[in-house]
Amino acid sequence: MNETNQVEEKKIPEKFLPIGTVVMLKGGKRPVMVCCCCIMPTGEVYDKDGKVQNVPKVIDYGGCFYPEGMIKSDQMFGFNHDMIDKVIFLGYQSDKQKEYSNNLKEGLAEFQKKLEAEKQSNENKNEETSE
Repeated sequence: MNETNQVEEKKIPEKFLPIGTVVMLKGGKRPVMVCCCCIMPTGEVYDKDGKVQNVPKVIDYGGCFYPEGMIKSDQMFGFNHDMIDKVIFLGYQSDKQKEYSNNLKEGLAEFQKKLEAEKQSNENKNEETSE
């Protein structure tokens, strides 16, 4: 492994990690490879306990098991940055990737503000109709 891909085990780089990064999730038993960033599930959604209601939200990463990769399209799963226990291998980094990561952070912050405002607006409407 070359120096650019080595990561201090205790230090997890800030989000968003490059595509191809391999991580171990907290409580996980198998490594996961980052395949995409900022996903918004549109189909059926499952957690460790089974199927859950899909609500509009952005999840930090889409991943697949490593080393198999994504064998079927329904095998990708989402996880957030705070669920990462350690980075095993850091994917390819370039100036373009770093710029992309910064753009994602800014866009995600904007999107989360918008979602929160919509949620607040809906709650206010519900309160008005129940009075």
